[in-house]
Amino acid sequence: MEQQVLELVYSLGKPDQEQEVLKLLCRCACDRLDGLLADGVAPGDCGERYPLAAAWMVLDWLEQTQGEGDIVALAAGDLSVRRGQREEGRLSHRALELLSPYLRDEGFVFRGVRG
Repeated sequence: MEQQVLELVYSLGKPDQEQEVLKLLCRCACDRLDGLLADGVAPGDCGERYPLAAAWMVLDWLEQTQGEGDIVALAAGDLSVRRGQREEGRLSHRALELLSPYLRDEGFVFRGVRG
């Protein structure tokens, strides 16, 4: 599975990174997702969602370590570019949403109280 994740990371735009670093990040992303899967669910049960979600997590981690912000303003006269902070965890959040049908339910639970 980690090899599939690595191939997706390369195809989604990170061929300039050190391969050993990418392999480590892919392994960590798979471990993270494995720990979140519901009981009885294997990575293979998630189909193509699992490697895509893991690749998104790797890309998100790489993006967060680069420290650049997104361009939020651009002026043509005297060329001015302003960068803002990235929304950290954006891809990781989407990755978890993608796999949500296969993950343990750890969200909010509302319980009724007898009054």
